[in-house]
Amino acid sequence: MKAVVYERYGPPDVLHIEEVERPAPKADELLVKVRAATVNRLDCHTREANRPSGPAVSLLSRAVSGLRQPRQRVLGSEFAGEVEEVGHAVTEFGVGDRVFGHTGLKFGCHAEYLCVPERGRVGVMPSGTGFEEAAPLTDGAFNALWCLRQAGDLGGRNALVYGASGAIGTAAVQLARHMGAHVTAVCGTTNLELAKSLGAVRVIDYFHQDFTNDSEIYDVIFDAVGKLSFQYCQSSLKRGGSYLATDGFANILLALWTAWSGDKRVRFSLPPRFAQSDVLLIKDLVEVGEYRSVIDRRYEMQDVIEAVKYVETQQKTGNVVLNISS
Repeated sequence: MKAVVYERYGPPDVLHIEEVERPAPKADELLVKVRAATVNRLDCHTREANRPSGPAVSLLSRAVSGLRQPRQRVLGSEFAGEVEEVGHAVTEFGVGDRVFGHTGLKFGCHAEYLCVPERGRVGVMPSGTGFEEAAPLTDGAFNALWCLRQAGDLGGRNALVYGASGAIGTAAVQLARHMGAHVTAVCGTTNLELAKSLGAVRVIDYFHQDFTNDSEIYDVIFDAVGKLSFQYCQSSLKRGGSYLATDGFANILLALWTAWSGDKRVRFSLPPRFAQSDVLLIKDLVEVGEYRSVIDRRYEMQDVIEAVKYVETQQKTGNVVLNISS
């Protein structure tokens, strides 16, 4: 089978397409013919061993992915496709089922075939959804759920999502609205209408307005792109409010510190934990019209380097889809 592989850490050019052995499913696994996947920031950070974040973070990244070279040669953490074969112990899925899901740090989605556990983060695709629309449903949503759940009950509360036009941000606007929050979205000029269509009751154009300079204060501030800091946002948080971070190891220490000092909290915990029930939640929300994937660009498998370079501009709106097989 064809797969996008890399043997060493480095820039996008280390990626190339190669013929590799097709996997065989274990007793409790599905063999999925991958139709579409995505290129996301996890793929990019892993491929470059998080070098821009400094030597300490890069060393930690290599400790997870392989010190000298990648242990997993095929990246890609979310997929949509068809079940080609099932192990003899599988009972919930059958050959021909259209499925979508998330492999996390096991990666493997940038290949024509993929094995996933039946009880893993996989589910039948939402009815009426195509492969390109289903592939990006999980990663942004999982990250948004992980953060938003740490803030507790959002019903009737004011939540601000900073970076509301990215994969995590577009998911966070929709999921915070579903959880009952009154959502303010902060994004660039060209994406204001998109944010409104996703459920934001108020939008702020960060090119023309700094949300910390107005009189509005929030129960929750969610930094979906890792470009703010707790100190910068603190004056815009209510007493008892929460700053939600998606990355930054300093936020681990701040989360511990603010847990017993002060009246405003940083909420950030590692590792994030996701389950099959989260896939099924997203499926249900799609089918009732409360959630959708936002797609910026679509690339063919042979154009993966261009796709990765575009993701690394940090200018994408929503998700970038990689078509694996037609």
